[in-house]
Amino acid sequence: MNILKNLFLLNKKSEKNRDISPELVDQYIEIAKLVKEARIQQNLTVGELSYISKIPERIINSIENNNKNIRPGYPFIRSILIKLEECLVLKKNTLLKLAVKEKKIIKKAGKDFVFSKFDLINTWQGSLLYFFILVLTIFILKRYFILNVNVMEIQNIENQMVDK
Repeated sequence: MNILKNLFLLNKKSEKNRDISPELVDQYIEIAKLVKEARIQQNLTVGELSYISKIPERIINSIENNNKNIRPGYPFIRSILIKLEECLVLKKNTLLKLAVKEKKIIKKAGKDFVFSKFDLINTWQGSLLYFFILVLTIFILKRYFILNVNVMEIQNIENQMVDK
C-alpha cells in the first residue's frame, strides 16, 4: 500500500517540479557559453557586440555571466537571443532552443478577497452594481417616507377628532 502511495506522491511532486526544473539554470549556462565563445571567435568585445546588435552591454554581460537579476524575462530574452544569433552568425535557433520560459512564483502576503479582483469603477459590472444600490436605496427611502406620511396623517385625523 505504501508503495502505491509513494508512487502517486512521486508523480505529483514531479508534476509540480516540472515547471521549475534544475535544467533551467544549466540551459542558460549553455547559452552563456555559446554566446561568449562565438563572440571571442569573432574577436569582438562586449562593447563592439553591443554596438552591432543594439543590445545594451549590461544585458550581454548578464547573458554571458548568467546573472538572473539583470537578465530579462522570457519574452524579451527571446528577441535578444534571435538578434545575437544574427550578429554572431550562429546557426538559426541555436540559442532559442535552449531558452526556456521561466515561471515566477509570487507569494501573496495576505488573504485574497473576491472583491479585490473586481474593478467596480471602470467595468459594466460596477455600473450595474451601482445602479442596483441606487434602486434599492430609493425603494427603502420611499417605503420609509410613505410609512411616516401615513402615521402623520393618522395623527392629524386623530387631532382633528379630539379638537371637535
